[in-house]
Amino acid sequence: MRLIPVLILAATAAAQTPSREQILQAMKKSAGFFVDKVSTGGGYHYYYAEDLSYGRSEHGEGPTQIETQREATPRVAMAYLEAYDATGDSLFLDAARKAAMALVEGQLCSGGWDYIVEFDPAKRAALPYRSGRDCAAPGVPQKPPTTLDDNVTQACARVLMRVDKALNFQDARIHEASLFALDRLVAVQYPNGAWPQRFNQPPDAAAHPVKTASYPGSWSRKWPGENYYGHYTFNDNSIVDCIDMMLEAARIYSSAKYRESAEKGGGFILLAQMPAPQPAWAQQYDLEMRPAWARVFEPPSITGGESQGIMKMLMLLYRETGRRKYLDAVGPALSYLEKSVLPPVSNPSEIRRRVKEPAIARFHELKTNKALYVTKGIMLQAKGLGSIRPDGYEITYSDESVITHYGVLVSAAGLPAIRKEYDAWAAAPKAAQRPEKLHGLSPWSSESAPRPRRSGGGSVAELVSSMDARGAWTEEGVIGKADRLVSLFAPRAMVLTINGKPVDIKENDRVEIFEGSQPPRQRIVRSETFAKNLEALAAAVARGR
Repeated sequence: MRLIPVLILAATAAAQTPSREQILQAMKKSAGFFVDKVSTGGGYHYYYAEDLSYGRSEHGEGPTQIETQREATPRVAMAYLEAYDATGDSLFLDAARKAAMALVEGQLCSGGWDYIVEFDPAKRAALPYRSGRDCAAPGVPQKPPTTLDDNVTQACARVLMRVDKALNFQDARIHEASLFALDRLVAVQYPNGAWPQRFNQPPDAAAHPVKTASYPGSWSRKWPGENYYGHYTFNDNSIVDCIDMMLEAARIYSSAKYRESAEKGGGFILLAQMPAPQPAWAQQYDLEMRPAWARVFEPPSITGGESQGIMKMLMLLYRETGRRKYLDAVGPALSYLEKSVLPPVSNPSEIRRRVKEPAIARFHELKTNKALYVTKGIMLQAKGLGSIRPDGYEITYSDESVITHYGVLVSAAGLPAIRKEYDAWAAAPKAAQRPEKLHGLSPWSSESAPRPRRSGGGSVAELVSSMDARGAWTEEGVIGKADRLVSLFAPRAMVLTINGKPVDIKENDRVEIFEGSQPPRQRIVRSETFAKNLEALAAAVARGR
C-alpha cells in the first residue's frame, strides 16, 4: 500500500519536470525577449523597469547607452555563449555576436573601453570611438580613456575573443577589434610588467624604471587628491584580470606575445611583493614602487583583499608555466595574511556584521600592520553638480562608523582554500595545467562550467514557469528614474523637514528626490538574473534535463 503514494508522487514530479525541448523553448523565448526587446545595439544595462521604459547602470542610463561592466553586456554575452555550447542552436551564437558587435561599436581609439557605450550619433561624434573614425587624424577626442578598472576592458576583450573563436574567426570586424584590443594592452604594459588603471597612450619607458617594492619613509594621512590613473594598479584585481586575459588570448590565438605579456605581468607581481614585515601587496604603487594613495578611501597600505586574488594568480601562473618562483612567492604572503585575520568579537560593529567571518582588513598600516578604516561621511549628489563629500573620509584605527559603500573589511573565508591548494602544489612533483575551456569573467572562477544558480534559488521547473508571457524574469527592486534631482546618504541620524514637519532619517538611509509625481518603479528586469537563469537552463539541457 505504501508503494502507491510513492508512485503517484514520482509520476507527478515527472509530469512537472520540463522536457529538454520545453527547456530549450524557454531559453529561446527568454533570449529572444532580451535581444529583441531589451538590448540597445546588442548591449545591455544592469537594470530595466518592468515595462522597459527606462534602463540604467552604474555609469549609464537611457535608451542610447549600454554598460560595459561585467554585470551588464559582458555577463549577458557570456550567458549566450554558454547556451550555445549547451544546445548548438545558432540563435544563441547570433545573440552573442550582436553583443560583441555592440562592444566593437564602443571600442575606443586607445584600444579598450570606457564604462558605457553611447549610440546617439550626435554624442558619439564627441567621443573617441574607433568605429567610423580615423584614429590617426588630428583632433580625435582624448576622453574618456581606456579603463582597466572593475574588469571593464578585460571583460570586453574576453567577450570578443571568445565570440571570435565561436565564429571560427570568420567575422572580420570582431576578429580585428579583438586583436587590436589585445595588442594595445601589450603596448601599454609598463617596462616592469604592470598596467595602469586607465590609459590613452603607451608609456614613456624612460620615465618608468624597473624597481622592487619598498616602504615610503612616511605617508600622509590626508588624501592628496592626485591623479592615480597611471599608478601600477592591483586595485579591483585589474592586473590579475589582465594576466589571465592574456593567458587565455595566448591559447585562443596561439600567440607567444600574449603569453609573454602574461608572464611579464607575473614578473611585476614578484617585484611588487613587499618586504618583511608585510610580504603581501598594496592596491597601487607610485613610480618609485611605494604604496600610494588612489581615491579618498584608498590609502597607501597593504591590502588583505586584492592580495588574496594575487596569490591565486601566482598559483595559476605556476600551473600555466611550471615555474616555481610563482609558487614560492605565495608561502610568505599566505602566512602573513593568516596572521592578520581579525580575531572574533562578542559585540561586532556594523561593518563586522556585514562581512562574512573570518574577516580581514582591506587596508593594513604600513609596517605596524594595524587595521585601517575610513570614517563614514555625507554623500550628496545633485543633478548637474556631481558628488559632494562635505565630511567624513578620515583614516582611523576604529571600525565604528566606517564607510559601507566600499569594502574596508573583506572576508578571509577563502584563505583556508588557498592554503590547501598551495600546500598541495608545494608537495606535488609538478603542476597540472588548468582546463583548456574557460568560463566566466574572473580567473579563479573559470576552472569549471558555471553551476546552475539563480538569485533566490529555484528549480528548472520554477525557472520555466516563473517567466512572464514575454519571456522575462522580473523581481522586486527600485529602478530609480532619470529625473532624480538629489540623493543624500546619511552617515548618522538626521532630520528631514517637509513644510516644517520633521521626518526622522536613520543612519545609512538614502534620501532621494525626483521630479514629477510618479514614484520610482518597484519591479525590475535584471540582466544578471537573466544571465544566471539562462545558464541554469543551459546546464539542464547539457546534462539531459
